Amino acid sequence: MAKITYREALNQALSEEIKRDNNVVLMGEEVAQFKGSYKVSEGMLEKFGAERVIDTPISEAAFSGLAVGAAMMGMRPVVEFMFWSFCYVAFDQIFNNAASVRYMSGGLINVPIVFRGPANGGTNVGATHSHTPENFAANTPGLKVICPATPADAKGMLKAAIRDNDPVCVMENTILYNMQDEVPDDPDFIIPLGKANILKEGKDMTIIAHGKAVHTSLEVAHTLEEKHNVSVEVLDLRSIRPLDVDAIIKTVKKTNRVLLVEENKPFCGVDAQIAFLIQDQAFDYLDAPIKRVSAIDAPQAYSKALENIQIPAHDRILAKAMELI
Repeated sequence: MAKITYREALNQALSEEIKRDNNVVLMGEEVAQFKGSYKVSEGMLEKFGAERVIDTPISEAAFSGLAVGAAMMGMRPVVEFMFWSFCYVAFDQIFNNAASVRYMSGGLINVPIVFRGPANGGTNVGATHSHTPENFAANTPGLKVICPATPADAKGMLKAAIRDNDPVCVMENTILYNMQDEVPDDPDFIIPLGKANILKEGKDMTIIAHGKAVHTSLEVAHTLEEKHNVSVEVLDLRSIRPLDVDAIIKTVKKTNRVLLVEENKPFCGVDAQIAFLIQDQAFDYLDAPIKRVSAIDAPQAYSKALENIQIPAHDRILAKAMELI
């Protein structure tokens, strides 16, 4: 166990899996000589060489298509996007082909591929670089979608994704890359996909979140306890698809009040699906209507002041939580 950053945890996961399995390769723009746009792959070119850590042309459509074909032939490519916003350039390769091949082949052809990179706003890079497409990807049968919120989850879930026989979309957050926490150094440390995690126990209300919103939610939970004597449970989804429905329903039955928090846009968002599941499977346990806080429904602002308002922040989440109690 060592205290390392989220970025270093991703690097560990990639390095361990490349070392463990000769079929694992990392590819993307600037992942080799430049060490990755966010330095996630620092030192990997020197350790594993240019056949395992591959710089690609600036064409997501080209290298995503190449990776899908390689996966169909038995490789396990990890594709890094500089921003998940650029996945739309490779829409056909990811959402049409990678997601569908196993089903259309009657299970004869697996597509063990990982698409990973930053999927977040909050860094003032404008609307075309700030998408949070976890709802978009999760809407596509055949794709798995995860959003690790801690360094340990980043390592354990990325390793699980690389070993999975289905395409997995790993949505990271650049703001978390420097976050430090304890991470197991065991090369077999794995966190199974589809398992949520209770980060804080409580009895009066549950906040359900994923990604960076988990950390904002924890801050709000502590404020509610310290200033309002409200005991708050915080459930980190970790995995969007498969979704841990059992964990969601269990915590709602325990606390009887639920606040859903996401940095996704509200229309057809992840929390819209979760709200439906709760009212469908735990309606009689609710003592108050389900409340929800998401990003404001507009293209992401470039202005720092506006973007700070657009993304769920402490005070907006707290105000909504107070409505529940």
